[in-house]
Amino acid sequence: MTRLAALLLLALAGVEQGTPAPAAVNQESCPTIGTVSLSTAPLSPDQMTRELALVPGTVARPGLASPTRAPWINTNGSRFMRKPAARYRYELPEGKGALAAAEALVYSADAVLQIAPADLPAVCRLLTFVKDTPAAQLPDLADIGFVDDGSAIAGEVINLFVRRNLLFQIVAAPQPAFPVNVKMGTPEYPVAEAGDPSAFALKIRRQLTDERRRMRIFGSEVVIGRLTGDGNRIRLHLLNYGNREIAGLRVRLRGTYRGADAFVPGQGRVDVIDFNAADGATEFSVPVLTTYAIVDLR
Repeated sequence: MTRLAALLLLALAGVEQGTPAPAAVNQESCPTIGTVSLSTAPLSPDQMTRELALVPGTVARPGLASPTRAPWINTNGSRFMRKPAARYRYELPEGKGALAAAEALVYSADAVLQIAPADLPAVCRLLTFVKDTPAAQLPDLADIGFVDDGSAIAGEVINLFVRRNLLFQIVAAPQPAFPVNVKMGTPEYPVAEAGDPSAFALKIRRQLTDERRRMRIFGSEVVIGRLTGDGNRIRLHLLNYGNREIAGLRVRLRGTYRGADAFVPGQGRVDVIDFNAADGATEFSVPVLTTYAIVDLR
């Protein structure tokens, strides 16, 4: 008997013995979390009236001169923070469903995701992961108060803040609780200076100083963090906008903590490594970062 014939016989035997097939994933079996919903079919006319979100991820920008080799990240974080009451829609190519779902959940966006059918299992796994992780609805923690005048240039500035992990909060007026307050059009922050958002964001970072930043991320230019917390609990959300899994992502948080619990889709709870708390700061590494991870500090 040839090897091919033997394999066929084994396969047939499995069918005859009733070997169960893998369970199919359908949209109805995915958990519903918050205001994020899914569709593998074309969106309805009502859903099409929602604001169109960017396809999240890194994008190549051929021919664009840049002082750095940092990849350009398409993120909707600043839009969601700027207009939290708006209703959004994603129209996503294959491979982007899980990242979009994680992004919408991290920013508590009211969003419907039109995903490729092939992405349904990955999106369902991510939603199940979030459902099974201990819940924690905590307010944002920030270092910068930003008075948003609603202009396009202000939007570009806060987009750079998100991409560079400069934690900010949109405020109606400067707040003494923040080390740095930014109000466009003042002598310290003229609108013309913000014409170069990258240089403007760097100016704010230097004013803040790295020592006073609540959060710093090392070893990747494609990971965006969102830090939340209150007097009793701190939760860090990490979104990987790149196309590859990241090993050993290093994080530094201002403040001294006793330990950390990390949660990663597909792996559940994982131990952070090289945890060190000293001199008013805490550092640790997340052993693996796929699309999304949650870290709870205690």
